[in-house]
Amino acid sequence: MDTNTNIKTVFKGLKKRIKSNEGYSDKSYRDQLGFQTIGYGHLIKEKDKIILNKNYSKKYLEDLFEKDFKNAVTAFNKNFKKLFLKKNEQELLIEMIYQMGVKKVLRFKKVIFYIKKNKKNMVCLEMMNSLWYKQTPKRVLNLIYNFRKN
Repeated sequence: MDTNTNIKTVFKGLKKRIKSNEGYSDKSYRDQLGFQTIGYGHLIKEKDKIILNKNYSKKYLEDLFEKDFKNAVTAFNKNFKKLFLKKNEQELLIEMIYQMGVKKVLRFKKVIFYIKKNKKNMVCLEMMNSLWYKQTPKRVLNLIYNFRKN
């Protein structure tokens, strides 16, 4: 997972699912928590130099998505690679990192504990027993569905 080629091929389905879950906008909008966002759920930061309400090209926003996805995979590798997780467990954590950032994902201590113990039902219950679920229930249920079917 350390090369761009592997990231592009190994997680092709995950990228498609993240894009579907995030939706797409070629100009900035406020997400359900009130944060300025663009493209496929990219949280706009000052350093991005993105002009609000300006339309951006699909290519620019695809590149931004690739950068964000690569950052999520890098954060996953730094924090979870040594656990030798199954693909569905990796994808779950990578999508969580993509959506909310690694610092917030690391607070999901019980989810991580139950992943390590291979207790799928408990992982799912803990996901649903969170503020994250209250804020984005459809997304969490989608992640649970994909996590459980693999």
